[in-house]
Amino acid sequence: MFCIFLAFACKDDPVNPPSGSLQIIRVRAGSTVLLTGQATINIPIGSSFFIEFSAALDTVSAKENIFLSREGVGGRIEADIAFLDQGKTAVVTPIEPFAYQEDYTLTISKNLKGDQKEGFPGIVFDFTTEQGRLLIEEITLNGTSMSSGSILKGIAFDELELVVKFNEPLNPDDFAGKIFFFPFVNYSAVLSDDQRTITLTNDGELDYYTKHRFIISSALVSDEGYTFDGFTGYFITGLDPSQKFPGMSDDVLLTLVQHQTFQYFWDYAHPVCGLARERLNSGETVSIGGSGFGIMAILVGIERGFITRQEGLQRLNTIVEFLGGADRFHGVWPHWLNGTTGQIIPFSSKDDGGDLVETSFMAAGLLTVRQYLDPDSPFENEMIVDINSLLETIEWDWYTRGGQDVLYWHWSPNYSWDMNMQVRGYNEALITYFMAATSTTHPVPASVYYKGWANEGGIINGQSYYGTELPLGYAYGGPLFFAHYSFLGLNPQNLSDQYANYWTQNVNHSLINRQHCINNPGNHLGFGEEAWGLTASDDPEGYAVHEPTRDNGTLTPTAALSSMPFTPDESMDALRHFYYVLGDKLWGPYGFFDAFNPGEGWWANSYLAIDQGPIVVMIENHRSKLCWDLFMSAPEVEAAMVKLGFSN
Repeated sequence: MFCIFLAFACKDDPVNPPSGSLQIIRVRAGSTVLLTGQATINIPIGSSFFIEFSAALDTVSAKENIFLSREGVGGRIEADIAFLDQGKTAVVTPIEPFAYQEDYTLTISKNLKGDQKEGFPGIVFDFTTEQGRLLIEEITLNGTSMSSGSILKGIAFDELELVVKFNEPLNPDDFAGKIFFFPFVNYSAVLSDDQRTITLTNDGELDYYTKHRFIISSALVSDEGYTFDGFTGYFITGLDPSQKFPGMSDDVLLTLVQHQTFQYFWDYAHPVCGLARERLNSGETVSIGGSGFGIMAILVGIERGFITRQEGLQRLNTIVEFLGGADRFHGVWPHWLNGTTGQIIPFSSKDDGGDLVETSFMAAGLLTVRQYLDPDSPFENEMIVDINSLLETIEWDWYTRGGQDVLYWHWSPNYSWDMNMQVRGYNEALITYFMAATSTTHPVPASVYYKGWANEGGIINGQSYYGTELPLGYAYGGPLFFAHYSFLGLNPQNLSDQYANYWTQNVNHSLINRQHCINNPGNHLGFGEEAWGLTASDDPEGYAVHEPTRDNGTLTPTAALSSMPFTPDESMDALRHFYYVLGDKLWGPYGFFDAFNPGEGWWANSYLAIDQGPIVVMIENHRSKLCWDLFMSAPEVEAAMVKLGFSN
């Protein structure tokens, strides 16, 4: 037996060729080394053969004396022969792929000569090609190449053409039952004359902005019985722009949105305390901040006739009484409470005490409610007294942590100041400093606002984004709830201090947010002039803050809708789009669901109090200034404006 000289392979001693003879160093097909004396199996049908010699070859001789043949078939297989490594390596490449599961021979004739006329004793290598496999050569969806595991986005919901080209003919009676879509799609499938290409087209419209899975089962086999590994691809359909609900006037639509969203704070409120549950299905957990927005929404409900004044005031009285007996920490409520017991539900392991920012949202709501009440009514006057007691016992000064010129977000009876989170601007907590300035019982000096919140002017931005100047805050403005939470009661119209005009701040912040969605640098599906709004909300991965610098393609209705006072035309465009075009997916029992991400085919089925509340209140401020007028009428507000240097 002739054995090639391989340090790694042959256990027998190599046959030493005569002096001056060529020696084979190695023969391989891809990474598979061929041995003599036995057939090498599973050689890929598209292989080239690399034959490495000890010396350079006579290329003319090599092309005559190195060849491939197929067992049982006469003649040589047509192949190209190229040379590498200064002629020491011959590369043999068949013109056509081999057949599956057939026996072949690579022959190197004894007539082969080296470049210096060295002789060669001759050798053959037998090999068998791989088992037949059915492979996809190309797959396109509406003309775009598709690969396994990939996701194509924006595929027309009403026009689908999926073309799959295989390397081998299919059985025309077998292939159709091996192709599936999830969700189900009605389709027609046509096999080409050569039985290698399937063309699938839809027989009806697909669901829009929906992630579809396309599967070709591994049970598919070729007409010759070759097996297939299977294929899975994904695509997300584009928008169906048709109107899903009957039209109505903008005024009627605004009322509908307010009414339906209000129901979250009315029908879904906690049955014992009346406060707003943190989110849908949160059970006993009620939100202090979200409930602060919710009590303002109850005032809107009364004024819009969704409920009677008596019903609304009874609910508000229940809430006020519950708050008086609930856990407080130096007068400050926690982020979450148990709606039955009034005891704290920790927000995190060390966040088991007072939350000053959430409390400020509630305090602003209580002040607004107080201004709505009639002191000439004994029942309502008693509520006024109770609200004043709640407001007067909030120890804003305690949360300066020993008299520092800054407010702290948390304090815990168990962990003291371990959370160590200072409240600094610019964000949603302007109202926290403003409400602290309203206090006469636990006041904080104006320096806390100037140094703590405003960082002595450090909150000023002044840069332009998408052509719009942003007076305050982070690049691009941050999430849009910065423009909402502090301004449900505090009216930013003509409101200025030494740092900014707050109407300009909120208008421009909203416009920048919208323009980002129009420019859409992330190329997210579904963004545009009518589909905009980035803020904190649920998303496909859980819950996150969304803003131009953290944009994963999630749009949140509250972002655009709660900016209604600042961008009335642009927000109304978004409202119409959300309701009429997306409403079959986005509209639910308590108004618009929390968020959606067209590029992921994801739609929330959740509601959050902190997202629903601003929709009701800010649309009303746009329509009637109800909560703005009430809050701004409080004498404490006027005093706080003077104290902090605000003017309007």
